[in-house]
Formats: sequence, structure tokens, C-alpha cells
Amino acid sequence: MIIIGEKINGAIPSVARAIAEKDAGFIDNLAKTQADAGANFIDVCASVEDSLELETMKWLIDLVQEVTDTPIAIDSPHAHICVEAMKFCKKPGIINSVSGEGNKIELVFPVIADTKWECVALLCDDTGIPKTAEKRMEVFRKIMEKAKAHNIAPSRLHIDPLVEMLCTSEDGINMVVDVIKDIKAQYPAIHVTGGLSNISFNLPARRLVNQAFIVLAMNAGMDSGIIAPTNQDLMGMIYATEALLGKDDYCMEYIGAYREELFGQKK
Repeated sequence: MIIIGEKINGAIPSVARAIAEKDAGFIDNLAKTQADAGANFIDVCASVEDSLELETMKWLIDLVQEVTDTPIAIDSPHAHICVEAMKFCKKPGIINSVSGEGNKIELVFPVIADTKWECVALLCDDTGIPKTAEKRMEVFRKIMEKAKAHNIAPSRLHIDPLVEMLCTSEDGINMVVDVIKDIKAQYPAIHVTGGLSNISFNLPARRLVNQAFIVLAMNAGMDSGIIAPTNQDLMGMIYATEALLGKDDYCMEYIGAYREELFGQKK
């Protein structure tokens, strides 16, 4: 499971306050604790007004790179900000995200084409979030056509099938599961990702829903997630599920992560 640490996001009140007050120590701690907890990428999302976004992204990325060499996931709804922020990164990471909306793909794909950068691609377009699996797969096919045109290998893409709130769903996660399975059947090397906590918005005891969802999603083929790696219960569920799915020979990864105190006990 590829872990994209989600905690440096200006949409989170404590992070917004740290950004406004230029509290470098707070950001440093979020970066280091996520890296130490096993994050493969550190997501950086400023969530500030447009005129301040690029300089805020630079400040955040510089802070993260001072305390860890974990690659950055540049996160912005504005594709041009993602492209500009690549210049601040010391090594290739992930652009989070593009979609079928507007000219986002046209801005990002040519820039990352001949690099080692990866990309999160959302299955939505100018019509919004498709309501059916068939419509989401149509968006997926268009994304893959454009990726092929720019020689971007499927293994560099993290497809977000769009995880929505369970409490507003008529059929649970059946549609998302169908989309994940279809994507992985067509492109085994591609990654499937998502903001996993979206599933539990507006529900009590959200952690239980999140943990149940990660098991079902991983069983369908999800192998990447935008999560809080410091959540030991969720990390433990991920390691356990990998072992149960036969992706962890003799449970060595599970045992190793437990010994490193990534789950099951508090430091």
C-alpha cells in the first residue's frame, strides 16, 4: 500500500492557523511524524487564497524537505500551481491532482511526460462527478488515451475513483468497488488511490467505517491511499489486510511494522 500522508493541508483548522502564523515548527513536526510513521509521500496542500498559494506552497515544501527526504505530493486544485511548485521539490513526487476538468491534463501531462513524476487522476470531468460506474470508466478511458499520447506509463498514475460519503450512497461502495476492479483488470500496473476518510463524513465512530472500507477497497485492488499514517489503527488494518490477501510473504511486513511500533502500541 502506497501511503500519501494527508496531514499538511490548509483545510485543516490547526494547519490553517500554523500557515497564518508562519509556525514552522508545527509544519516540521507534521512532516517528520508522518515520514516516521511510514508515509511514502507527504501531501502538501496550502488551501489559501489564490494570490498567496504559490508562495505558501514554497514555504511548506521547503519546511518538509528540511526534516525529511520523503517525496512531496503537490496538492492543488489549480494545475498551473502544481506545475510551478514542481520547481521547489528536490526529487520527483506526485502531482495531486488532475482530472477531465478543463485543461488540467493538458497543463500537467506534457510537463511530467519525460520525468519520474507520478500523478493522481480523478474520474470527473466538466460535467461533474459521474453518477455511474460506466460514466466514470468513460472518463478513465479518456485519461488513459492522453497518458499514452504523452508516453506516461500506467505505473506512474494513481487513479482516484472518487470516494464519496457513505451516508448519501444508495448502494454502499458497490459502484466504487466495480470501478476499482475494472481499472485493475485493464491495467494491472496502475495504482488506485483516494481520500479514504471521505467515506465516513457525517457518520459517528468514523474510524470503524474507515477501517472497514480500507479492507473492502484493498480487496478490490486499491493499492494507494491519502490517509493519516499516524493513525495506528488504520495502518494496522492495512498491514493485516495485505497479509490476508497474500501480499506479505510469511507476514514479514506485518511483523516488521509491529516491531517498529507503526501500529499496535503507542510510543
